[in-house]
Amino acid sequence: MGSMKNTLFHVISLLAAALLLHALAVSEIEADESGKTGGEEYKVLPKPGEKVTLDSEHYFIYGFDRQPKMGAVIMKVEIFKLDGQQDTSFTVKGDLDMPSMRGAHSSGEMVFSKSKKGSYLLPANIAMPGDWEFRFVFEKNEKKVMRGAYLFDV
Repeated sequence: MGSMKNTLFHVISLLAAALLLHALAVSEIEADESGKTGGEEYKVLPKPGEKVTLDSEHYFIYGFDRQPKMGAVIMKVEIFKLDGQQDTSFTVKGDLDMPSMRGAHSSGEMVFSKSKKGSYLLPANIAMPGDWEFRFVFEKNEKKVMRGAYLFDV
């Protein structure tokens, strides 16, 4: 009878652990869908090619060099003053990852390079089909101005 109690205790313990892990996973998914990642808020961005307000004096336009598919892609960002004059005084950082497998295919946060034409460029690698997220961090004078995230499917 004691052996049966021990077995029942182990089964109940495993079920409790599984329920706890499930609850943690659900709360992490809900946090991702609310726009919070790692405790920081990311504004969900409109589709590429549209003007996005950066601050009271600037906007930016972003997009991949080609339709995203598996392999290497380049994310391009251009920042403008409200009068349309290009501005290269910002630091732009980016990270490509799969929200459903956060960290498994992450590029890690990298700084965009500036081209001679004033565009910010960052190569990234799409490792597999699925849902992807490109996160941006815009800084000016070492202070965060905005965080944005573009969600897309490959």
